[in-house]
Amino acid sequence: MVNIGLPDRALRSALGAALLIAPFMPPLAGFFTGWGAWKFAVAVVGLVLIGTVVLRMCPAYLLFGIRTCKIGRR
Repeated sequence: MVNIGLPDRALRSALGAALLIAPFMPPLAGFFTGWGAWKFAVAVVGLVLIGTVVLRMCPAYLLFGIRTCKIGRR
C-alpha cells in the first residue's frame, strides 16, 4: 500500500538525511555534545524517515487515513 506522494517523499528524504548525518558531522557535533545518547535518537528518527521513503508507506498516515499519493485514489 502506497500512501506517500512525491513531494512528501522529497521532504522526508532531505529531513531524514539531515537528521541521520547531523549529529556526527564535525561542524554540527558541537551542538549535539551536551545531548548525550539523545543524538543517537535523532539519528534513529532520520533512519525511520528514510525507511518510510524507501517503503513509500507511513504507518501514522495509515492509522489516520491520510494519503499524499495520487496513485490508487478513487
